[in-house]
Amino acid sequence: MLQRRFFCTKNQQWTVKQVTKSNFSEALEEMKGHIFDTDFIAVSLQKTGSFSAPWHRVTPFDSAETAYRKVVNAAEKFQILQFAVCPFSVSASKVVAYPYNFHLFPRDELRIGKPSYSFACQTSYLTSMAQEGFDFNACIYDGISYLSREQESAAKNLIAGPITSKHAIVPPTFAISVADSVFIERIKSRVRNWRNTCKGLSTGTEDPLVSSLKNLILGTEVCGSRPSLSIDVCSERQVHLVLKTLRECFDDLVPLKVPAKGGGTLAIRVVLTSSKEDKNCLERELQKIEDDQNMQVRGFREVIDSISASRKLLVAHNSLNDFAFIYSKFLGQLPPSIEEFKCSLRDVFPLVFDVNHMMKQISPLKKMSSLPAAISYLNNRFFAPSDMEIPHQAKEKKEGKIHGHNVLKISHLFAKLCTILKITNGVNLSSKLESYANIFGPCSTNSQELTHEDITVYIDNKRKVRREDLVFLWGFRCGISASVLKSLLSGTYVVFAEEFEVRLLDKSCAILVFWKPGFSEKFIQEINSGGNRCESLRELVLEGARAAGYESYERVIGLGVWEADLADSFDKALADSVYSLETFSNSKPSDIYWDSDFKIDLDTL
Repeated sequence: MLQRRFFCTKNQQWTVKQVTKSNFSEALEEMKGHIFDTDFIAVSLQKTGSFSAPWHRVTPFDSAETAYRKVVNAAEKFQILQFAVCPFSVSASKVVAYPYNFHLFPRDELRIGKPSYSFACQTSYLTSMAQEGFDFNACIYDGISYLSREQESAAKNLIAGPITSKHAIVPPTFAISVADSVFIERIKSRVRNWRNTCKGLSTGTEDPLVSSLKNLILGTEVCGSRPSLSIDVCSERQVHLVLKTLRECFDDLVPLKVPAKGGGTLAIRVVLTSSKEDKNCLERELQKIEDDQNMQVRGFREVIDSISASRKLLVAHNSLNDFAFIYSKFLGQLPPSIEEFKCSLRDVFPLVFDVNHMMKQISPLKKMSSLPAAISYLNNRFFAPSDMEIPHQAKEKKEGKIHGHNVLKISHLFAKLCTILKITNGVNLSSKLESYANIFGPCSTNSQELTHEDITVYIDNKRKVRREDLVFLWGFRCGISASVLKSLLSGTYVVFAEEFEVRLLDKSCAILVFWKPGFSEKFIQEINSGGNRCESLRELVLEGARAAGYESYERVIGLGVWEADLADSFDKALADSVYSLETFSNSKPSDIYWDSDFKIDLDTL
């Protein structure tokens, strides 16, 4: 029995800390402390778009793989302009949250052609942001740039500078050959002579001309106010031999690796220090230089790396879409399949929870996807106290803007769902939440049973249908409605004597559902044969009608034929005889839970 709620967060304007390039360093350090002190981290993205055509959206009949291909297409095409992060804890009836909204812009600050020269925009998304008072000028000129991990590796090769040797990979133990021994003795002798000469010069009163000649002969350089020596190396083996020799034989030298622009190591620069304190001081200076360079190179990705390093539980809404964007922008190129994506993402973010999937465990919320609607429903139907406390909001200026507020709604909704689903705070929290973790893909009737090819829609009147009983039909008259198309088909052929469904996917293509097994195959065969046994179907074929099964739809997605009209995509994909359905061929046939109310609004673009 549903209970009336006696709850609620105080009716006040939540304040989210807005972060741009000018206050990024300060906000980052502050946020790292909050991440360490809290239990969960909610994330929410504001993007420039998510689909370029109605059929590009994830639909109820998409498999996990086709849904993933669709979000990969969106993630590679559109851009993130706002990234909200909210470390929070749940204690009894209180949510303590620390929300930050980072404004991003992919600017080529290092002049290396990364991260992006162009991206797509969806007009409805930009219109919505403008209505919320989003400052596009501030975003472009003061937005925080970033590089992904892959781009950072390439960038460091292009802007190579000396780095401390403590980050060098320790090689496996290998036998020292005769050539290695000769090389080591030569390095020892050269470094010892150079070191002794430098120390002698620092205490003597030698003629400046003689000192200069000695420095020239020995190859002495200057690193700041300290003498240094460059040792050329030809291989990584020599790099490890030099570093090992310096560590074992000299305690007042600081070695630096000089990267080659094409990758690898060009030389080892050895810096001589005057004392242990001087050596520690130099190492701190070098570490600060390296940290500053990393901040400049990584930009906003410092936030992503901090979240990843914390290993905290992440909470999102529509996690497949959001984390495909996060992976694409901040980690690297998206993997080719959803299983590889999930495995790779788990290494970076071990536990991701989607409130959208948690909502489906409450029957009346099965059709809801809106955060405000879900929170409002729970407030009015369930007793689930949940006060929101934002300790640092008093420091923020209340400008009346609502940027980044979705991340607070996600945190709030997550806390309420935990209460309603009897997931209590404490020792058992992680184990009880485990059944909701790392679910990426179309919604499942049971969140624990989402497999590689399951396709499920949360509806009250769902009906099971096999993928083999779905038919895609295109080439009919432009502008025709689903009801008119169904009327035209009804009674024209034996397969339409039984119950069937028709829904438009866009203005050029419809999907047909045959409830009797085998009828879909008969219909496709009749269309492909020209409709010779049925006059009405023959007229449709003469007008240009074509039909194909679900495997052809997978072919379209697999080829990446993202035309504006699905009909054009079908025509191009089916004309390509080279393509193989290798990605999908190993999947087992699955059932689809068809929603009789399913439709696509063609006016949403």
